[in-house]
Amino acid sequence: VASPSVPDLRAAAASGDASAVEQLYPIVYEDLRQRAARQRRALIGGATLNTTALVHESYLKLVSAPPQAESRAHFLSIAARAMRQVLVDRARARRAAKRPQNRVTMDGERMHATADAQADEVLAVHDALEKLAKLDERAARVVECRFFGGLTVIETAEALGVSKRTAARDWDDARAWLHRELHSET
Repeated sequence: VASPSVPDLRAAAASGDASAVEQLYPIVYEDLRQRAARQRRALIGGATLNTTALVHESYLKLVSAPPQAESRAHFLSIAARAMRQVLVDRARARRAAKRPQNRVTMDGERMHATADAQADEVLAVHDALEKLAKLDERAARVVECRFFGGLTVIETAEALGVSKRTAARDWDDARAWLHRELHSET
C-alpha cells in the first residue's frame, strides 16, 4: 500500500483529519527545525528556548487545532504563527517572573543580552506587530512569515496568495514601519 502524498495529506488535514496532520508533520519537521533555528537565533540570540523545544511546542499548537493548510507555504505560515505564539508566551512568562537581570555582556566582539532583555525584545516586536496588523493586516502577516517563520519572499507570497512583488514591497514597508515604531520609544 502506497503512503499518501503530501497534497493528499494536506487535503485530509484541511478537512479536519488529525491523523493526516500527524503524518504531515514529520515530512516538514526538518524544514521547520532549520527555520526555527535560524529565526530563533536572529530573534532572541538563542538563549531562552532551544530549537527542538520551539518546534515541539509549535507542533503541539498545530495539532491542538489542525490547520486548514492549502499548500506547503500556507502550512509554514501557520507554523510561523505558532512559533510566534510560543516565543511570545515564553517571553510573557519570563517577564511575569520579574527577574531583574537585564544585563548585556560582551563575549569577544559580540554583545549578548540576558534572557530577560531578550524577552522584552520579543514582546516589543510582538506589540509592534499587533499595531501594524491594525493598520495593514497583510504586511503584519508578511512579517510573521518572514521573521518568525523564516519563509522566503516567494513562500510568503504563495502562503498569502499575493505576487512576489507585493510580498517584497510589504516586507520592505513593514520593516521600515517596525524600525520606526521600535526605535521611537527609546
